[in-house]
Amino acid sequence: MDRSWMRANRLSDEYEQGVMEFLEFAESNAKKDLPPPKSNAEDSQPTLFFCPCVRCANKEPKLSKKKIMDHLICEGICQNYTQWIWHGEVVENSNVSQRDNVSVEMDDRLEDMMCDIGQDSFKRAHAYDSLCNDKDTPLYPGCTNFTRLSAVLKLFNLKAINGWTDKSFTELLELLTQMLPEGNVLPSRYYEAKKILCPMGLEYEKIHACPNDCILYRKEYVNYNHCPKCKASRYKKRHGESSDDDEVKKGPPAKVVWYLPIISRFKRLFANANDAKNLRWHAEERKCDGKIRHVADSLQWKKIDSLFPNFGKESRNLRLGLSTDGMNPFGNLNTNHTSWPVLLMIYNLSPRLCMKRKYVMLSMMISGPKQPGNDIDVYLSPLIDDLKVLWEEGVDVFDAHSGEQFNMRAMLFCTINDFPAYGNLSGYKVKGHKACPICEKDTCYHQLEKGKKTVYLGHRKFLNRYHPYRRLRKAFNGEQEYGVAPKPLTGEEVYQRQQGITAIFGKYQKRPIAKNIWKKRSVFFDLPYWSSLEVRHCIDVMHVEKNVCDSVIGTLLNIQGKTKDGINARLDLGVMGIREELTPQYIGTNYVFKLSYHYLLMLK
Repeated sequence: MDRSWMRANRLSDEYEQGVMEFLEFAESNAKKDLPPPKSNAEDSQPTLFFCPCVRCANKEPKLSKKKIMDHLICEGICQNYTQWIWHGEVVENSNVSQRDNVSVEMDDRLEDMMCDIGQDSFKRAHAYDSLCNDKDTPLYPGCTNFTRLSAVLKLFNLKAINGWTDKSFTELLELLTQMLPEGNVLPSRYYEAKKILCPMGLEYEKIHACPNDCILYRKEYVNYNHCPKCKASRYKKRHGESSDDDEVKKGPPAKVVWYLPIISRFKRLFANANDAKNLRWHAEERKCDGKIRHVADSLQWKKIDSLFPNFGKESRNLRLGLSTDGMNPFGNLNTNHTSWPVLLMIYNLSPRLCMKRKYVMLSMMISGPKQPGNDIDVYLSPLIDDLKVLWEEGVDVFDAHSGEQFNMRAMLFCTINDFPAYGNLSGYKVKGHKACPICEKDTCYHQLEKGKKTVYLGHRKFLNRYHPYRRLRKAFNGEQEYGVAPKPLTGEEVYQRQQGITAIFGKYQKRPIAKNIWKKRSVFFDLPYWSSLEVRHCIDVMHVEKNVCDSVIGTLLNIQGKTKDGINARLDLGVMGIREELTPQYIGTNYVFKLSYHYLLMLK
């Protein structure tokens, strides 16, 4: 059956005729499978089947012929639904499995992304028609290589890769418009080019938040105009308004968090045949020889497969990594403004694609100017809700690679952060005398008298039992180390420690004096599987490599501004009775001490 009508304009007679032929085809196949009627009377209920429009995407519930026709005219049909397997067409497996080679270009998903455009029906219909027209319009009369849409996509791809500013992009468009032949349809301004790609944009939720990080104005607080905890206004105060004014005057929100729903984005990934194939790499193409080359080779991955066999047997179920940290969106180091993006990585992908910008998903942006700190759980609640749905119920997704629909589930595999962010996410106090999350109350600490810092000197107990460093005295704290490294806490043990803690979120809230080293119950324990994971939080390599190594090298080479070998550090050595030969001597008005290369001799 001819399918060329699927790409025609929905206002044309060709498209309408094609819809009628498709519905007749689906109705005839549906009647073949129905049992014969018991009487000569016609059935009172109409035949129901799946709707292939861009909104329904062949998902439940089934609809009548008339409703499906309305959907296809208003919404449009999914462009990648070329084999009508949900409406009675028999397709051989060999034809379904033939796919193109893998491509990681940013603009190779146009046809599939067009199947999930817009918000409401009316706007989506007009946006889709405009997008189709731009897709078929040549860049200039006689041009066969580029259409208006493909040219704009290529230019925007270069803009993103090279970091062009909006002003420079506008100047480039103006120059290209003059260089191209007359009659070209290339937009001459950045704003016009952006409007062409607007129908392809992802949806997002703009959620109002309390300026003191107490609550999000959603669910039971959606209609509140003041925070029920700190009584702060939901909206910014206008010039001249008093803070005691009871009259609600709406305006710009005091604080906003942007949430990009992850479920619709996962559906888009599977709607592209190449991406759907890449998401099975860990099960179909990974080399399994006992060596750790990928996250799928880890013990935690295998434990999840054994604890949740129904989840593990479906290779298309996603395992995600979460990372967040503060950043200055203005690029000015002197500005005390910090916003916190929350990123998701998909570990089903190969190492070549896993950390590419194309597949790193921005799921949330927590606006500043102050960091959320311990109150980050308030902002993560929309993401946690979606993760719970993806684990407990799953969502029906169309796999363009296999040409079938399946129930996709997903789980959060771990988080990757620096140490302060680790404390905010896990609920452990990473500052003070008990800062080690492994040792907890048995953390070996020492408060320096001159440097006024807390140092931790019991790290040698994590070495092998017969390691020679355990017997060194002068090089460390003057004593041999006989301690045994404690075992890391399991998820169940952490969960039990956090059970009785009542966290009070929000800045400027009166909190009771906490005697517990755990400051809250982590929001991730709302996920049913979180306590079963062996490794829940990871420290990122960048901070270990750069910050720690920079400090060590700066100290050994005595780099100004980088060395930790200062007067106070040398004086503290004398107070502790360690390496007395390095103690500074007070001569005249200055301290004199040996250079840092003596540490190199110590390590030999």
